[in-house]
Amino acid sequence: MQYISTRGTAPALSFEDTMLTGLARDGGLYVPETIPQMSREDIAALNGLGYDEIAFRVMRPFIGDTFTDDEFRAIIDRAYAGFGHVARAPLVQLDQNHFLLELFHGPTLAFKDFAMQLIGQLFQAALARRGDRVTIVGATSGDTGSAAIEAFRGLDNVDVFILYPHGRVSEVQRRQMTTPSEDNVHALAVDGDFDDCQAALKDMFADDDFRDGVKLAAVNSINWARVLAQVVYYFSSAVSLGAPERKVSFTVPTGNFGDIFAGYIAKQMGLPVDKLVVATNQNDILHRCLSGQGYHKGPTHPSISPSMDIQVSSNFERALFDAYGRDGKAVAQLMDELKQGGFDVSQGAMEFLAETFVSGRASEEETSATIAETLKKSAELICPHTAVGVKVAEEQRADDVPMITLATAHPAKFPDAVEAATGIHPPLPPAMADLYERSERVTRIANDLAALKDHIKGNIRA
Repeated sequence: MQYISTRGTAPALSFEDTMLTGLARDGGLYVPETIPQMSREDIAALNGLGYDEIAFRVMRPFIGDTFTDDEFRAIIDRAYAGFGHVARAPLVQLDQNHFLLELFHGPTLAFKDFAMQLIGQLFQAALARRGDRVTIVGATSGDTGSAAIEAFRGLDNVDVFILYPHGRVSEVQRRQMTTPSEDNVHALAVDGDFDDCQAALKDMFADDDFRDGVKLAAVNSINWARVLAQVVYYFSSAVSLGAPERKVSFTVPTGNFGDIFAGYIAKQMGLPVDKLVVATNQNDILHRCLSGQGYHKGPTHPSISPSMDIQVSSNFERALFDAYGRDGKAVAQLMDELKQGGFDVSQGAMEFLAETFVSGRASEEETSATIAETLKKSAELICPHTAVGVKVAEEQRADDVPMITLATAHPAKFPDAVEAATGIHPPLPPAMADLYERSERVTRIANDLAALKDHIKGNIRA
């Protein structure tokens, strides 16, 4: 199994090297050279299996010879041992043929745990075998950072620096990043928005001297292993509702396009997916693009669903790569145009995207109203990101095809928005009940690339 860059000039890599490299040397994102296929019989055989075994069967073809079967099973077992629900990703019915996929039972109460807990174990196993260490730098709009710090805290072979936009994440998200005490994890509050953090990260990877000097690695959703881990719960949930004998649709609240792209990979593997629905908040650049208006950046407006406050959706590049017939040169040109503000999508590429994805948006008022309505109608308390998904799903679902909306975070991660909509202050789970009492450890830093690099170089463990 080999992986190639979306921009066409970086060398093809194995799974292990792809995982440890993160961003390709040409600035592109790695994707599989070919997509492994699962037959109807393979998919039907997943019925009744536990989540960990489904994870093994879905991901194993992508791993190549990086790990033996026994090693990979042990990695999966360690990754999901700390989840608070034995089903890992349980389904809850909201309405006739409308289901929530609860992805918030991991240690940081967000869907990012499915990928990050796995990638932490993958990194540790690979680096220990190599006798090597890396420096992970990540940019987060909230959940990725806390999941990364939780996954890598205390590990011997990794130093972690997470950049997040100061004042633009929820208090729970911030405290999950700033309260771990292990000396290998660092939370950096950047004076800027998420796109500034993400741009700084990409600039670090583009600086070969810095990249090689600190042995830079990435665990943002630019890392293929992140996307791969998310593919699993599309299979587990679809099989629970009758796949492969009937089709299933998915609605995904997304800002960076990674979670919905995992659904696209599941469909490419053979999962019978009817609709893949992209749900955006008021920062609706993906919805505008998928509606034929081109991909043109605008101002980022802070919202009650802050993890989606994004104008540069990194993983959309992977979708564009396929939409443009895997033409790396064409994708590189689009990404150059994006630096100048945006680009228009060719007619052929738009036809591909329109056949693959549909989209919708939810305003702030609609998001709050959906939180309240869902509690009233279904007795389910949902976070604002999930509410964006539920609102759009209701517009897109059909009576004869089950719709699964991804519930991406626990409502307690966004208590102010939930309380404003319902009058209920969602409590944290018992294991996290003392979060507000823990001391914080954080560095506030200017939105300055040189300052960020100097801080990282100065705080790596010897």
